[in-house]
Amino acid sequence: MKHHQLAISIVASVMAFPLLAMEPVHFTQAEIDATEAQLTDFPLMRAVKSSIATRDNSVVEAVSVANPNNPDNVRRLESVLSEAQFEFLFPVRAPEYTYLGLLQSAAKFPALCGEYADGRDSLGICRKSLATMFAHFAQETGAHDKWMTEPQWRQGLYWVREVGWDETKRGGYNMECNPDTWQGQEWPCGTFSDGSYKSYFGRGAKQLSYNYNYGPFSDAMFGDVHTLLNNPEQVADTWLNLASAVFFFTYPQPPKASMLHVIDGTWQPNARDGENGLKAGFGITTHIINGGIECGSGSEKPQSVNRIEYYQALAQYMGVPIEANEELGCKDMKPFDTQGAGAMQIYWEQDWSYIPDNPNGGKSYACKLVGYQTRYSAFKDGDYVRCLQYFFPEIVIDDSGTPTDPTVPVNQPPKAQIQGPSEGDAGSVISLSAAQSNDPEGGALSYLWKLPVGGTATAINQVNLDLSLPTPSNSESVFVMLTVTDEAGATSVKTHSVLVKLAGETPPDGASPYQVGHAYAAGDIVSNASGLYECKPFPYTAWCAGAAWAYEPGVGAAWQDAWIAR
Repeated sequence: MKHHQLAISIVASVMAFPLLAMEPVHFTQAEIDATEAQLTDFPLMRAVKSSIATRDNSVVEAVSVANPNNPDNVRRLESVLSEAQFEFLFPVRAPEYTYLGLLQSAAKFPALCGEYADGRDSLGICRKSLATMFAHFAQETGAHDKWMTEPQWRQGLYWVREVGWDETKRGGYNMECNPDTWQGQEWPCGTFSDGSYKSYFGRGAKQLSYNYNYGPFSDAMFGDVHTLLNNPEQVADTWLNLASAVFFFTYPQPPKASMLHVIDGTWQPNARDGENGLKAGFGITTHIINGGIECGSGSEKPQSVNRIEYYQALAQYMGVPIEANEELGCKDMKPFDTQGAGAMQIYWEQDWSYIPDNPNGGKSYACKLVGYQTRYSAFKDGDYVRCLQYFFPEIVIDDSGTPTDPTVPVNQPPKAQIQGPSEGDAGSVISLSAAQSNDPEGGALSYLWKLPVGGTATAINQVNLDLSLPTPSNSESVFVMLTVTDEAGATSVKTHSVLVKLAGETPPDGASPYQVGHAYAAGDIVSNASGLYECKPFPYTAWCAGAAWAYEPGVGAAWQDAWIAR
């Protein structure tokens, strides 16, 4: 039985440096919230946050079968699948799985069988969502017994615990419980009476495994990571056995889209996805679940063949049309990558940018979104400020304010904005604009641009900047800084990253030039400093995206922690 992680585990490293006295840096909570809102204000983030929204557990507890007061999406699910039909589809299921549990899971996640106000077919999407989930249930937790009277597409939910495991067994699926690792600190494992860690083996319809999946799921269900880390058996014995599958169904695993967004059409494959053979249809949901094992081999693997058979039978039973051109398999699908339509960065990490005018040596005093898992999620309220305070302990959040004359308006600082390309050929001219910068009071702004080393411009105090890019020895990212000042003297600073590419550069062996901060995957090969370097496998992979001064391949002080010279 396969076990599917909801996120990739990365081991973080903390390097020891001498502690120096730091000048306190003051922010208001409003300033921090505004920065977080700006960094997460893009369509895909908004769509994902909507699809993973949850209701309070008091709503879940009030749900009952055929209750007219059930939430709208629960009643839609009931209209598509009755309790009698559920019994028919899962006649050999473990008794812990119940129809009420399915309704409660939908009550917790309103996006399941939710309402689409933009003209999409809400009922049809509900039917297809259930048929797709149930087909994967049949593969993941089915009995797979050809001697049973029931066909295998109706043998789903037979297993509620991973085969060979129960709560009495020790020493499994708890490698990340070590409190010396950030995973062990963020998602502290429960212990038995003898102090040994509990085992987070596969439980529930999606066989949830490992503390770094139990913790986030517990947080989504209860607002507390400890509930399920201390009581993992609840993922098997309660309605959470199905809710964990809905959790997986609605949450993306970048660069993979969520299964829900594939089914409801939010995910639309782009040109890069097309190059990788990624097409909408049932097949790509298999790729999301277990693509590394079942997809891309040129012939359909037996597991994928099973899933197709189960889906076809369930779709027919539930009245889900299968178009003649729907891609049901995944044999020709390459892996998702960071250029696909589902790619997004959902974790907070320290922003290593150097801001010359900032205190304490030009620290950025900001966190940025990255594609690898950290302890701070953009989906969780409060994690941005937690990230700031962890990496910049000298930050002071001060909302006390200073008594002022209430008759005198308090000047609000301006907001700097930069629009323009994020890459360009070395020596070429790119145009950047600060025209979207604004002053809350509507006053005039003045502008001052700071150029990267080697860059030139005819004027640096205008709203627009025509920047001649430098010509570095290798392709690299450079930074442009804009300071806007209002009539009262208040300022706002914005930085903009530009990848400077050597025109006509042909990296050795076709490898791409190293890019600072890019979320590299294990095995990625880059060119840098006249050599080739391969990103190390887990648990070192995350360091490949670390600060350039430390991890730039062949150059950084600790580059060998992240890269292998080839």
